Order: sequence, then C-alpha cells, then structure tokens
Amino acid sequence: MNPTYLLAAVDLVAVLVLAMAVYYPRHRRADLVTAFIAVNVGVLAVTIVLSGSAATVGLGLGLFGVLSIIRLRSDELGQHEIAYYFAALAIGLIGGLGTGDVALSVTLMAALVGVLALADSRLLHGTGLRQVVVLDSAITDEATLVERLELLLDARVTRVTPVRVDLVNDTTTVEVHYAAASRPAMPRVERHDVPAVTR
Repeated sequence: MNPTYLLAAVDLVAVLVLAMAVYYPRHRRADLVTAFIAVNVGVLAVTIVLSGSAATVGLGLGLFGVLSIIRLRSDELGQHEIAYYFAALAIGLIGGLGTGDVALSVTLMAALVGVLALADSRLLHGTGLRQVVVLDSAITDEATLVERLELLLDARVTRVTPVRVDLVNDTTTVEVHYAAASRPAMPRVERHDVPAVTR
C-alpha cells in the first residue's frame, strides 16, 4: 500500500478519535469538533499536494495562514481548545509530510492523541476547576472574597484573581480556581404516615 494513502487513512482515524472520542464527550461542543476535523483534513490535503513540490515557502505561508485564522477568531478560545487545534494541525502535518518511516509517523500520531487524552482527563482536572464568576457586590478584601466564593461554589478555593471591581454598578468579576468539595450524604428523611382524619 502506498505510504501516502496509509498515512492519510491513519490521520483520519486519529483526528476522528481525537475530536469525537476524546474532545466531544468531555466538552460537548459540536462546532469545534467540526473545526478540528476540517483543519486537520485541510492541512493534510495541503501538505500532501505541496510536499512533492519545491513550494516550501508556500507551504509555510499556508500554515501560518491557518494559525492566523485560529488565533484571530472573534470567538475566544480556551487554552484546552487551542491545544486540540494544535494537535489536529500536528496530526495533519505528520500525515501529509510523514517522517520517512511510516511506523514512526503512525506512532507519533497515536502519541499525540494519547497524550492529549491523558492531559485533558480527570486525573489532572478532576480536582482543579476554574470559573470566571461575577458577584453582585464590589469586594476588595481578598479574605472576604474567598469566603463568599467558597460559600457560593460549595468548594475549597485555591486561588482568586480579581478581573474587575466595578464600584459604580457594585459588581466584582473574579477568576477563581477551586477544588470540588465532596458533598456529605443527605440525611435520610423518615416518612411518617399521617393518620387519616375522620369526621
């Protein structure tokens, strides 16, 4: 089998696993699943076409163009989403350009999927959560802010970073990192039958 076709097939399998088996079950954004697959297939097609020619400058400009589209989107991306974008790009590049060793190329693509699946798993993020919270009061004291957030989130706050304190509208925007607290079991409420009232 032609190595180009083999690597292209492995690339498609790898990006489908990355987008639909790793990313989507954890983050539930179908629009980004489409974007990851489209970017990967686009980079794969461009690199296959240009790898056999002397258009290395065009290849470089094309890749920078893809990166610019990603970074200049109006919709702000989270850091984990950027990581998935770059993984999709890297898998497409490996699939299109290869390394001269088919086994090594396949191993690298599988390693990218595996490492990202591990890095985005609950092993790292299960106890370390992050949110941007807007409070309905202007709080400038850090201890009071932490106390309010722990009460609101029912969790142990590990770090707070105030983003904006609006004294006019009486609001505080804060980035909070916290560890989810294990909730105690709810006490069982005994049900007592109420005797029927007879007339």
